[in-house]
Amino acid sequence: MRTVIAGGHGQIALRLERLLAARGDGVAGLIRNPAQADDLRAAGAEPVVLDLESADVDAVAAALAGADAAVFAAGAGAGSGSARKQTVDLAAAVLFADAAERAGVRRYLVVSSMGANAQASGGDPEFDAYLRAKGAADDDIRARTALDWTILRPGALTDDPGTGRVLLAATTGRGSVTRDDVAAVLAELLTTPSTAGLTLNLIEGQTPVGVAVRNVAGN
Repeated sequence: MRTVIAGGHGQIALRLERLLAARGDGVAGLIRNPAQADDLRAAGAEPVVLDLESADVDAVAAALAGADAAVFAAGAGAGSGSARKQTVDLAAAVLFADAAERAGVRRYLVVSSMGANAQASGGDPEFDAYLRAKGAADDDIRARTALDWTILRPGALTDDPGTGRVLLAATTGRGSVTRDDVAAVLAELLTTPSTAGLTLNLIEGQTPVGVAVRNVAGN
C-alpha cells in the first residue's frame, strides 16, 4: 500500500510515516521546505517538495499518481493568523481532495479537529478561525462521492507517550489524546475501508486502537 501525506513534516505525519514504513508500506510526504527532507527519509518516507498554497491541481495530482490512499494532515499552526487558516486548513484540504479525485485515489483521510464547525464563533478569534476553516473543509469532503473519506477529529493533542488505548466514536466528550495514538488510529483506518463515510472524534480511552477502529467499522 502506498500513502501520500499532505503536511508530511507535521508531528502527527512523521509518526504516521514511521508506522507505515515499519509495516512495509510505501509512504511519501509533501513538504514546502526542502530542508525537512532528511527528517522524512529518517522516518522512512519519500519527501516530495510541493507547496499546497501555490501548487495547482495538476501538480498535486502528479504527486498522488499511483497512490492507494491520501492523508491530509497539514495545518497552518498556532500563531499563523486567520488568513493562513483559510489557505492551508481549508483551501489546501480542498485542493488535495480535488487532486486525489483527479489521480483516482479514492481512500482519503482527514486530520481535522474536535469542534470543527464552519460557523464557529464566540471564543478566541484565531482558534475560531481555525475551527471554521477545518469545519468548512470537512463539509466539502463529506459532499464528495468520488472519495472514500474518513474524517478524524482528535481532542487536545499532547506529546505524552502513546497508550495504544483510545475512545473513538461519532460523539465523545471533550478530552485529550496523544499524537502517538492519533497516528496509530490513522494507520488502522487506512487498512479499514469500511470506515469510509464516518466522521469520528478521538480522545484517550480504554479500548485498544485496533479494536476501537473495528468497532466503529462494525467489524
